[in-house]
Amino acid sequence: QVQLVESGGTLVQPGGSLRLSCAASGRIFSINAMGWYRQAPGKQRELVATITSGGSTNYAVSVKGRFTISRDNAKNTVDLQMNNLKHEDTAVYYCNYNVQNYPWGSPRNDYWGQGTQVTVSS
Repeated sequence: QVQLVESGGTLVQPGGSLRLSCAASGRIFSINAMGWYRQAPGKQRELVATITSGGSTNYAVSVKGRFTISRDNAKNTVDLQMNNLKHEDTAVYYCNYNVQNYPWGSPRNDYWGQGTQVTVSS
């Protein structure tokens, strides 16, 4: 019912910056939390950053101070500004939305994008 599409992943040198974006389409009444997760080869998917509808943010320790998550509630988009990128940031990055599809207290559902590859290498 909801499709998420990430963009912005590419090859970047260590110390560089990159901005990821995620856009949604489909049946959306409201969005609670939005987040970015990543999965490196051979590793489990891990939380990078989340942001609530009120703007409260949470970051993984490894990215705190380097990454910034932001959202546009009018456009249903979430961005991840990544600065001072390191080799260990290399991963497929996924956006996640917690969505209420319909009004009148309908349940919320989690949706994932297909992922965008970020490679940090010289």
